Amino acid sequence: MPKFTSLEQVQQAIRQGESSLEAVVTHYLEQIQASRDLNIYIEVYAEEALAKARQLDQKFKQDTNSVGRLFGAILSHKDVICWQGHGVTAGSKILEGFESLFSATAIERVLAEDAIIIGRTNCDEFAMGSTNETSFYGPVRNAIDPSKVPGGSSGGSAVSVQADTCLIALGSDTGGSVRQPAAFCGVMGFKPTYGRISRHGLLAYGSSFDQIGVLAHSVSDLALCLEIMAGGDDFDATASQQAVPAYSQLLNYQGKAKIAYFDTAINHPKLDPEIRQSSLDLIEKLRADGHQVEAVPFDYLDYIIPAYYVLTTAEASSNLSRYDGIRFGYRSPNAKTLEETYKKSRAEGFGTEVKRRIMLGSFVLSSGYYDAYYTKAQKVRRLIYEQTKEIFQKHDFLLMPAAPSTAWNLGESLADPVAMYLLDIFTVQANMVGIPGIAIPVGTHSNGLPIGLQLLAGHWKEAELLAFAELVLQTS
Repeated sequence: MPKFTSLEQVQQAIRQGESSLEAVVTHYLEQIQASRDLNIYIEVYAEEALAKARQLDQKFKQDTNSVGRLFGAILSHKDVICWQGHGVTAGSKILEGFESLFSATAIERVLAEDAIIIGRTNCDEFAMGSTNETSFYGPVRNAIDPSKVPGGSSGGSAVSVQADTCLIALGSDTGGSVRQPAAFCGVMGFKPTYGRISRHGLLAYGSSFDQIGVLAHSVSDLALCLEIMAGGDDFDATASQQAVPAYSQLLNYQGKAKIAYFDTAINHPKLDPEIRQSSLDLIEKLRADGHQVEAVPFDYLDYIIPAYYVLTTAEASSNLSRYDGIRFGYRSPNAKTLEETYKKSRAEGFGTEVKRRIMLGSFVLSSGYYDAYYTKAQKVRRLIYEQTKEIFQKHDFLLMPAAPSTAWNLGESLADPVAMYLLDIFTVQANMVGIPGIAIPVGTHSNGLPIGLQLLAGHWKEAELLAFAELVLQTS
């Protein structure tokens, strides 16, 4: 079976009788089996997916117009997104064996349009990591070179698409966790405006940063998934009530764009020279096509990472306090008192990186340090927000590298967590201010690994961003 790179291809093959949905699911299950060494999936819903495929094939035969818009879409979902009656563990021992009592709004909406979910993917524990190595279930490996990381925290989601084990993957993006692994794996990763997709059913890491995102091979699939998942939700007060555009019908970008980039980012000392050159090549290509591209000042690039980690660890220390060994999840068998139950369950249930971030968060929220760290970081976030807003008052898009390097070796960053944190320098801005961003593949490094760049847009400008990304891909 050929490798499908868009839902349109799958649907066309089924309509022309060249394949069936059951055959497509069978193909993906075979690919999952063939790539088990990559450690992509925590759980595969093989029988459930096949049964749903047979049901939908029959439904399609009876009336070709009766199926939903995602008929033919085989999805994976990150192990932080709940699906009723299925396990969800956030890649952590502390939720080992836990089964969700409800479904995330995003899951409900894609299922209502006849998507098939084939499995839940491995991820950094509670989405805390940039390499997918902090998972209780072990690291995910990059399909292009298994000695390399896939990026994180949605590394399993990225590799599930990269390795052709599904068509589309749902992930979460707190500081680049969809866009960075997309860049490392040579696929597309999209994060919408904060509040565009409901967070109901997404296990929280940093509540004011988290957003469900999508990984795929085509912009059209990203747009359709966004169109279906977006919109208000009574279960999430932060979900926007704004009308949802028909994103999938708005992919023809009109006119010439005004694009900004940070000279401090393109010439950052930590940026790989070939990624810098790819950025400059794209800038020149855009100029040649008649778009206006200019460098703009940005005063806070070196402050983004410190402020981000102060704020997200503070939110994480609060969000993860619910995992206490009492109500659900792992409970230490070694505890003899209530206090020991709390202490031992959390000490044994959480991994090193999660415990590090909980302690950091508790520290910055503690008496005597709250104003020195947390309050100051909130002020920095506001300054970043204001200067970013000024940029989008004069420009349509912001061009940035997605990561300072290509995928690095497994184990390389575990000994130096601060170095790992600094690798998020180009993706975190979008989450700090809540704007949409998309990572697109732009070439291959001399080391054989993919190079990805990202485009950012102003709040609620997903339609324009997706359309422009499609234009860039078609003309590059």
